[in-house]
Amino acid sequence: MSRQPSLDIIIVNWNTGTLLRDCLNSIIQARAESFRIERIVVVDNSSGDGSADGLEGLSQLPISVLRNDANRGFAAACNQGAVGTHADYLLLLNPDTCLFADCLSRPLEFLECSENSKFGICGVRHVDDSGAFSTSCARFPTLRIFLGEMTGLNHFFPKWFPPHLMLESECGESREVDQIIGAFFLVRRSLFEALNGFDSRFFVYFEEVDFSLRARQAGFRSFYLASVTTYHKGGGSSQKAKASRLCYSLRSRLLYGFKHYGFPEALTLAILTLTVEMAARLLAALGSMSISKLTETVQGYKALFVCLCTERLRWRS
Repeated sequence: MSRQPSLDIIIVNWNTGTLLRDCLNSIIQARAESFRIERIVVVDNSSGDGSADGLEGLSQLPISVLRNDANRGFAAACNQGAVGTHADYLLLLNPDTCLFADCLSRPLEFLECSENSKFGICGVRHVDDSGAFSTSCARFPTLRIFLGEMTGLNHFFPKWFPPHLMLESECGESREVDQIIGAFFLVRRSLFEALNGFDSRFFVYFEEVDFSLRARQAGFRSFYLASVTTYHKGGGSSQKAKASRLCYSLRSRLLYGFKHYGFPEALTLAILTLTVEMAARLLAALGSMSISKLTETVQGYKALFVCLCTERLRWRS
């Protein structure tokens, strides 16, 4: 009888309403005899909507719920959920996803093959509400990539300023990629532990980019399975806090730059973010004639300035 790989699933929740329960119910449909699920850990970051209540009643799943008194952020909560795991693999799964029948078995089968031992991370194709392709993998972002996105040059000169997020035309076939999207992030537990999990300084966003780069530096690659599909709504939690989402996205980007770039490049990224991009975002908000969008942009940058002043960019390590 062939060996059965074991899997722990970690889901970080923050006010996702019914999405979390839908996600858990989809795991029931995705179970298979080729592997065993040892634990499903829901880490609730102090939700106020009751979305994490009563989950233990789903008796078909080995669910445990960890409740935080405050929102610890995504990276720290994932690390919290992984404590004590003994499974062969960890799946970091967003609560705004729903799994289909082969979403778990086929990626696990891929990583179990001895010829794929160099791959430490595996992801799948994501689709949205309409069944259309949704962002599934990405390039490691460089200063040039960020500059292209800030200025719109990536639309006019994609050869020189490629987008960070890979396009559907690039994701038609299974292939090695720099990074798979963190909504469905299947990783070898041994690798997750060797890298000490996610860097918890990333409150949300870029934690999987940073992890994937560190995995690459440690000799492990990421693989994208185009033939396996999962549903990802996107923005399940962050839609409720758009100003905070902007702040955390920009903060995490700057943290990534100061961690992985040389100091001149990181400083250039910070200057461009706080000048060129801020001006472009404010102009776009004014042009949209949307008071709410303008307010969210101003509040997002105000919060970012507070973060930068408080932390003093002491991020390099």
